[in-house]
Amino acid sequence: MRFLMVFITVAAACAVVGQDWAKARLDASPRHMEWVSVKSGAREVKCFVAYPEKKEKTAAIILIHEIMGMTEWVMSVADQIAEAGYIAIAPDFLSGMGPNGGRTTDFADVGKVREAISGLPAQQVISDLNAACDYALTLPSCNGKIAVGGFCWGGTQTFRFATERKDLKAAFVFYGTGPTDASAIAKIACPVYGFYGGNDNRVNATIPDSEKLMKEAGKTYQPVIYEGAGHGFMRAGEQLGGSAENVKAREEAWTRWKSILEKL
Repeated sequence: MRFLMVFITVAAACAVVGQDWAKARLDASPRHMEWVSVKSGAREVKCFVAYPEKKEKTAAIILIHEIMGMTEWVMSVADQIAEAGYIAIAPDFLSGMGPNGGRTTDFADVGKVREAISGLPAQQVISDLNAACDYALTLPSCNGKIAVGGFCWGGTQTFRFATERKDLKAAFVFYGTGPTDASAIAKIACPVYGFYGGNDNRVNATIPDSEKLMKEAGKTYQPVIYEGAGHGFMRAGEQLGGSAENVKAREEAWTRWKSILEKL
């Protein structure tokens, strides 16, 4: 019985990051990837960085993970961004917040990760994002342009961060909600591009209000809804056994995302 409990505990922990298809991509990638520590006030934030193989300097894209924390899928997205020709930096927002001062991978199960991320102070998240952006701008291979993109919880944080950082070139919101404060919306200085699954009413019901607030403030907001796809289609459309709708949405969203990045 004790063995069974240990096995269940280990299996639950692995479920947080255990995405073999994403790991396989990372293992096969020819690109340089590394973990760095970035100072955010008194905290050290662990960030996964992936570099493109190209001759010229390029833009840096800050990636904000889902409510499930820093997973191998998030790291594989960073690698795909690098494959497209950009530096990708993905902070683990649970850095120092896990058991014994650990991070996402140190939590016992995904439920604990969700709980911890749901409780993160908003200003701490903003501070961590600013630290990641500032770090990006110090990289010799960065051309001085930065953008941010996030998924699920990270999509909501992306929209919020756009109200805080003036030098962003773009914000890419994947199935996240927007701020409801008109005074915050007024501070946005970059275009916001939305990517939403058609079967995600919890999020999509907020889009009209975001459109209204952004239009009234004279801001650019371009939401696209991918019919038939669910919440989290960027991940669900890549994993084994993904529905045809999620697979199609992911492919179309990636095409759109890369097309916009080319114009930064």
